[in-house]
Amino acid sequence: MSDDNEDKKYVDSMENGEWTLVKNQKALLLELKETALNTMAKDQRMNIRIGKRDLEGIKARALEEGMPYQTLVASIIHKYVNGKLKDVS
Repeated sequence: MSDDNEDKKYVDSMENGEWTLVKNQKALLLELKETALNTMAKDQRMNIRIGKRDLEGIKARALEEGMPYQTLVASIIHKYVNGKLKDVS
């Protein structure tokens, strides 16, 4: 969907009264911030052994993405656990 179509969809939605104001915005923002922090908390350590080629591949992909390879691995695990990885084969 193009940006123009996406923008029109949201404008139409607002004009049709499909949006409502949040009554206690401050409390909601605090709750969302806390949830985000808890989701991203890295409070556990995991050590694994993987093949040299796989680790080199992960490091190369992380470099392409501009992030540390540990961050990429954590992101992959998080997406897998939440069902957001798709098999492309």
